[in-house]
Formats: sequence, C-alpha cells, structure tokens
Amino acid sequence: MPHQLLVPTPAGPGLAPRYRERPAALPRNPYLRLFALPGTRAFTAGNLIARLPSGMFGISAVIMISAAYDSYALAGAVTATGLVAGALTAPLVARLIDRHGQRRVAVPAAAFAVLGHLLLLLCVRGHAPAWALFCAILPTATTPNSGGMSRARWAHLLRGDPASLHTANAFEQAADELCFMLGPVLAAVVCSALFPQAGTLVAAVLLLTGVLLFTAQRSTEPPVAPRIAAGSPLRAPGMVPLLVVFLATGAIFGSLEVTALAFVDGPVAGPVLALQAAGSCAAGLLYGRARRTAGLRTCLLAMTVVMTAPLLAARTDSLLALAAGLLVAGMATAPTMVTGMALVQRLTPPAQLNEGMTLAVTALLAGVATGSATAGWTADHAPDPVLGFALPVTAAALALTLCVATGVGRPARRGTRK
Repeated sequence: MPHQLLVPTPAGPGLAPRYRERPAALPRNPYLRLFALPGTRAFTAGNLIARLPSGMFGISAVIMISAAYDSYALAGAVTATGLVAGALTAPLVARLIDRHGQRRVAVPAAAFAVLGHLLLLLCVRGHAPAWALFCAILPTATTPNSGGMSRARWAHLLRGDPASLHTANAFEQAADELCFMLGPVLAAVVCSALFPQAGTLVAAVLLLTGVLLFTAQRSTEPPVAPRIAAGSPLRAPGMVPLLVVFLATGAIFGSLEVTALAFVDGPVAGPVLALQAAGSCAAGLLYGRARRTAGLRTCLLAMTVVMTAPLLAARTDSLLALAAGLLVAGMATAPTMVTGMALVQRLTPPAQLNEGMTLAVTALLAGVATGSATAGWTADHAPDPVLGFALPVTAAALALTLCVATGVGRPARRGTRK
C-alpha cells in the first residue's frame, strides 16, 4: 500500500468494510499513514480513554481500602482477588465479543464492571465487613480487553499489509505503556487532592465513556462471526507453547517491578520505576518505524541481556544508576511484546482474534503474579536485596529457552496459515 490510500466504504453494521482505491499522497511517517485511514483516529481516541483506567483501578482500590480499614494486607488481597477473577473471565468475554460483536458485548460488560467498582466504593465508604469487599470486586472481572479490541480492529483494517500492521501493533504497545505510566499517577493525584474514593470514581467514568466512544465507531468494527467452529484458539498449532513463553515473560515484569519498589522503598520508587515504561514506550515507537523486524527469539535474547542493567546498577547503590538501568531494561519490552502479539495474530483464526489476544494477556498476567510473589518473598528473605534483580534475568533466560525449545516463532511451513 505504498502509493494508494485504502478508504473504507460503508458496508453495514458489523460487516467488514469494502475498500475502494483512491490515489493519494501518503505521509512518509508510518504512524501518520495509519491515521490517514478514516475512522482510525476516532476509535483510537475512545480506546485510549477506556484503557487509561487499567492503570488506575488497582492503586485506587489500594488507597481507598487502606485509608478506610488501615490495612494494606486487606487492600492487596481484595485487588488480587479482582485480578484472578478478571483473568478467569476475560477469555469468556472476548469469546462473546468475537461471536456477537464489540458493541453488543463490550458496552454491557463495561457497564457491569463499573457497577462492581461503584459497589466496592460504597462498601468501603460504609465500612462494610471485609467479606463484602471480596464479593463486591467480583463483577469488575467483566471489564473488556480494550487493547485487544483495538488490535483486532487494526488487524481487520490492515489485513494483507503486514508492514502497516507491525506499526499499528507497535503503537498499541506504546499506548499500553503510556497508560500504565499515567494511570497510577493520575489515580494518586485524584485520591490525594479530593478524597480516597475519587480515583475509583474517575476511573469508572473514564472506562464507560471510553467504551461508549470506541464502540460507536461502527465502520471500523471487525465482522461478526456468530458460527465459530467448536473449540478454542488454544487448539491452534503453536498457540499453547507461545502462551507458555508469555507466562515466563510476564514473570520478568512482575519480578522487576516488586524488586525495584522494595529496593528503592520510598516516595521516589514510583517515578523511578516509571522509567522502565518510558523506555519501553520510546522503543516501541521506534520499533514501529523499523522496516525490518526481529524474531521473538532475538527479542528475548535482547531482553535477557538488558535485564542485567538493573542488576549491575543496583550493585553500585546509586539511585541514578538504577534509574538508568531500568530505562535501559524497558527498551526491550515493547519490541518483545509487539513481536509476540504479531505471532498471536498469525496463529489465531480471524474469527477468534479477540479471544486469542485475551488469552495472551491472561498468560502475561499470570506470569506477572508469579514473578511478583517470588520477588516479594525474595525481598523479605534474601540476605542481599540486590539478589532480587537476578529474578528478571532468570525469567528472561527461561522465556528464551522455552521459545527455542518449543520452536515458537519459527517460519510457518508451506501451506500453513500466515
């Protein structure tokens, strides 16, 4: 698509847009070329609003519950319960989205999740018994995977154009990093400036507003495939090994975050850790402009190498050195995730794309939880706090080993689906 702009023409709600070619001078910047497609700016804006709360709900709940009950243990247990429930429910919600359409499923799912957050807020404000908090957070598990829905739209719009799809995936990963950088900061500011429940309230409004704006863009919505063959994307060849690699990759992120927070242990811990996300965001945008892309093995090898930077920096006992090490460590994150998500898109049947990408996110979250728990135990029991920084290196090496051993990312054989 180097010389012509593909312009979608109306094809009815839920149907794949038909394209007509119109000669046009395309921008040289690949990101500007993406957003030259009609409708892409609108659905991206709505999706970013819907995605920002993903970085707000967790810290908002911790601030809200700990302020009312004076217990970080209770706050952590309640938020962990919500994460586990979400991991179990997300693939089911994604399957419904694939079968019935983004608008028909995402809107009621988001509304039900918002009711759960508001119910939790009311329980905390009324100082309800602890068991009520665990019950109240369960409905929040229906929160739709906004990032997955956005990636599904790009995959639909850019089918047959792998270079542009690579750029779109890189943009989406950078957007993820940006939301997880800004979300916690916004939540903390709102809670401290207004009242402890304000972060949850603002995040709930943003989630529902963003989903409504996103799903209102019908022209770019992927086609509905109500009659999907029985089974799951897990049956696709190579999918399970890829999810195992995602599980190990998630352990990298979880262990690095907890280790860094425990090592710094102060008000500057958040900003220092945010440098990792900043490095990933910048690397993702640069990777999206690259004409040649690396394989997953190469990305994981690079991640294994750069994860040694925080370990070496921590040995200097310098906060500035650790900040620089985290910035460097983040630079391999986005390329690895972009390459991994591209593999998910290649392996998953188009009619099950939302479910496939949600399974990948679920595997990542399970890895994050495992890495966080391991790093927390290490921080409490290791004789030297620097040893915790060996965990991300070990997890990265494990992910690389699994990738090589299982053959994940090898070129597809002739006759297999690309």
